[in-house]
Amino acid sequence: MQPYTALLENKKIDFSIKTVGKPTLNSPLKDCVFIKDSQKICWPTKTEDINAFLKERKTIPVPAFQQAGPREKIFYDPSWTRAAIVTCGGLCPGLNDVIKGIVNTLSQEYGVKNIFGIRYGYRGLIPSYGYEPLNLTPEMVDGIHENAGTILGASRGQQDTLKMIESLRRLNISMLFCIGGDGTLRCAGEIADEIKKQKLPISIIGIPKTIDNDLNFIDRTFGFETAIYAAAPVISCAHDEAKGAHNGIGLVKLMGRDSGFIAAQTSLANSYVNFCLIPETNFEMDGENGLLKALEKRLKAKAKNQPHAVVVVAEGAGQNLIKDDSPIQNDASGNIKKKDIGVFIKDKINKYFSEKSIDVSVKYFDPSYMIRSVPARGTDAVFCYMLAHNAVHAAMAGKTNMVVGHWNSYFTHVPIKLATMKRRKVNIKSPLWQAVLASTRQSEYWQE
Repeated sequence: MQPYTALLENKKIDFSIKTVGKPTLNSPLKDCVFIKDSQKICWPTKTEDINAFLKERKTIPVPAFQQAGPREKIFYDPSWTRAAIVTCGGLCPGLNDVIKGIVNTLSQEYGVKNIFGIRYGYRGLIPSYGYEPLNLTPEMVDGIHENAGTILGASRGQQDTLKMIESLRRLNISMLFCIGGDGTLRCAGEIADEIKKQKLPISIIGIPKTIDNDLNFIDRTFGFETAIYAAAPVISCAHDEAKGAHNGIGLVKLMGRDSGFIAAQTSLANSYVNFCLIPETNFEMDGENGLLKALEKRLKAKAKNQPHAVVVVAEGAGQNLIKDDSPIQNDASGNIKKKDIGVFIKDKINKYFSEKSIDVSVKYFDPSYMIRSVPARGTDAVFCYMLAHNAVHAAMAGKTNMVVGHWNSYFTHVPIKLATMKRRKVNIKSPLWQAVLASTRQSEYWQE
């Protein structure tokens, strides 16, 4: 309990949701269950944690998210509402599904007719780039869910907040839906803060798009499930290539800048993986406890039966192992550019076994762009629509400076500052990571 109470007492965690004004209009929605702002979803998910908070109720409230959903009273008059949608950052499965969901919910459920698509990320709100907004209608977005990417285009990088707000004012926008990851959401939070200073009635709602599934206080983001589906066949190819050669090694680099959720869950989804490397665990390449020695042990152990190995590495793993004097570089979103751990490991494997005169065949796969450039599928597509659905409900009720989250099977309202406080990471003591260790059996050859 100490981590929970310490954070709350230090006032580092604020679950309250901001509004642009008091909602006074009756919602046009019929035959639905309205959610009250008082309905909450507990942040602690364990019974013992909740009970501990209840015992200290006089001083520490049970931390909880506001539940998402339609409100009986709304702030904006649908007939006067003008909405805008922007997609930022890298591509991710489901972007078009979210766009379609926002447009259809605004139009079909609330009767909002003026919906604009801001092109190429936040650049589209800077006049000097010359990107004219798209007029989005249900007819226009009808089939976009079948296509990967985003019909609006996307870009990375911060833009001038005051200029973006001026564009929103010039377009007479009532609400802006920002679809993106932590960089996009931090920018959305800055826009919302400045809008509050200027006392403008513009709602800023974030929709969490990070294929790494690493946003804080949100247990699921769209595109992640599809990424697991798309990555699994690559593991099969790596396995086939590895088994097809004596001492074959299939090496697959997957996305995961700071969190290893894709690498971990893909390793479980297609359990041919023998070694899974993620940013949350430190490892060595050399020495008796290094990966290279572990690979050698596995190949020797399987010498009589098609010796091979499949290694999956997240892009942010093992960054401390790559020694070079080049200065640290950041991408347009401000993220530190990761060094290529995949190529590094491939070269180290080839050098190690060559020096030992052991013949190996290394096949390297980097399917990152292929994985993020596919349409959302199955329940992931449903999840996209439900995020969009709840984002519109929040905006129409006048909520702002928040992102639609998901926690303990419920959709929630999460303050942007909370969602971007830090990256969510794989807990190496969790059942997820323990399952990965059991599935890969890497501890048979490697004591990290």
